[in-house]
Amino acid sequence: MPGLTPDTIRTATESLSDLTDYLRESPDPAQALALVEPLLDEYTGLPVQLSDTLRALARAVQEHPDTPRTMQVAVLIDELRTAAWEQTDQHTLHYVLDDLRNLYGNVAAGEQGCGRCR
Repeated sequence: MPGLTPDTIRTATESLSDLTDYLRESPDPAQALALVEPLLDEYTGLPVQLSDTLRALARAVQEHPDTPRTMQVAVLIDELRTAAWEQTDQHTLHYVLDDLRNLYGNVAAGEQGCGRCR
């Protein structure tokens, strides 16, 4: 694995920022969904990856020999783990993408009716 640096991580966050800017320009929904889909993949998407990262950070801090064994550190580690669980709960966002893809597919197929009826 190549060495990670703050700059390599910053590149990833800059890509997310670029995606957000692109989505604010009202792109074609099919293209927008295709770009966002990898971020919300059920198994490898951002919620799952971020939750794993937060858990790994909590473990790294907790297990490091120089980490003070204080109540404050224990609370901070618990906060990281709580945040990890909250992120894990977001993994179901891929279902929203499925529903949007289905909705957009129905509209693109020429389904008749008002916006609420589709």
